[in-house]
Amino acid sequence: MGAMERILYFDCFAGICGDMTLAALVDLGVPEEHLRSELEKLGLRGWRLRFAPSSKNGIGGTRADVDLLPTPVKAGISGVAAHGGSHDHRAYKDIEAMIEASALPGSTKARALAIFGVLAEAEAKVHGTSVEEVGFHEVGAVDSIVDIVGAAICLDYLKPDRVLSSTVELGGGFVKCQHGIIPVPAPAVVELLRGVPVKSGAVMMETTTPTGAAVLAASVDEFTDDKRFRITRTAYGAGHRDAEIPNLLRVMLGERDSARDSARDAAEGLLLECNIDDMSPELHGYLFERLFAAGADDVWITPIVMKKNRSAVSLSAICGPDKDESVAEAMLRETSTFGLRRSAFRKTSLDRDVRTAATSLGEVRVKTGYLGGKAIKSKPEYEDLKRIADERGMSLLSVLDAIRKELE
Repeated sequence: MGAMERILYFDCFAGICGDMTLAALVDLGVPEEHLRSELEKLGLRGWRLRFAPSSKNGIGGTRADVDLLPTPVKAGISGVAAHGGSHDHRAYKDIEAMIEASALPGSTKARALAIFGVLAEAEAKVHGTSVEEVGFHEVGAVDSIVDIVGAAICLDYLKPDRVLSSTVELGGGFVKCQHGIIPVPAPAVVELLRGVPVKSGAVMMETTTPTGAAVLAASVDEFTDDKRFRITRTAYGAGHRDAEIPNLLRVMLGERDSARDSARDAAEGLLLECNIDDMSPELHGYLFERLFAAGADDVWITPIVMKKNRSAVSLSAICGPDKDESVAEAMLRETSTFGLRRSAFRKTSLDRDVRTAATSLGEVRVKTGYLGGKAIKSKPEYEDLKRIADERGMSLLSVLDAIRKELE
């Protein structure tokens, strides 16, 4: 058995928000006092964090409350006073400066800044401004700062090797915010979860907030509903509202053999295809270049016969979910097709690495694949073989044969 990989899994069947994240991670085992003492290192005044048992639809968990305390003392960032309200305005640069100047560990600072960073980018895009000019409203308030930095503290305490998340429930309807009534999901949530598998409509309320979406966007290594690990602990963070479904965030700690499971782990992918019967093959080379530039992992053409016995080709490209839109746009722009089809699939790949080997003909990069932690196949990189063949005036086959013999 190989080394064990520690997994933290966010099961967002009812969405995710900041306070539910804190509650779930404390319910999972992060000590309350550790979280409070680390948060105090921010130097942020005017808040109190409470945890209490809670139950939703008969499922027990933990609820978190951030109480805002009125105080005349300034909040420690750019002269902004904490008035006890939840709508203080703080610029991203001020929040960044506060975290950087705090006594928090470097790893916690990095996590917190990463979460605020993706949130600032999303808000800037939604409001048509720059990241430096972003002024947070709800997200800049004391309670949201506690939620985000608190999530970073909890993740740093748990130290998972890999963070996974399920498909994210967004909810539905409308919600009132600083700018008035807006649709659910909020525009910032849509931007933060671009390329992430989501679903909506389970309830007519906001189930995923910008704060929760930012935690996922900055922390999750892979979004998958495939729980291919051994569950060691499960916990629940309870929301403040009741709904038709349990208003809970479920989190799990798990473990798996990293060498064995990473080799067999199935990743999500998309296959984009279209049929073409009226385009010159002279354009195929450029088409392939544009599809790869758009993010395709592989591209190929298959000869086919279409209606009226017409010779044609089927163009196929595979990519990850995050490159779906860019690859589809390239396929529609660079071909004569008026439409394309998509299909999702699961792909399994070996663990691999690329190392440079010194040979009598020169340095060659060698790709090696591993199964169960053991090397089972390797191959020299084509571009290096081609370079050597050109430099030495040798045939590509003779270079390949010589290199393989030396590597063996």
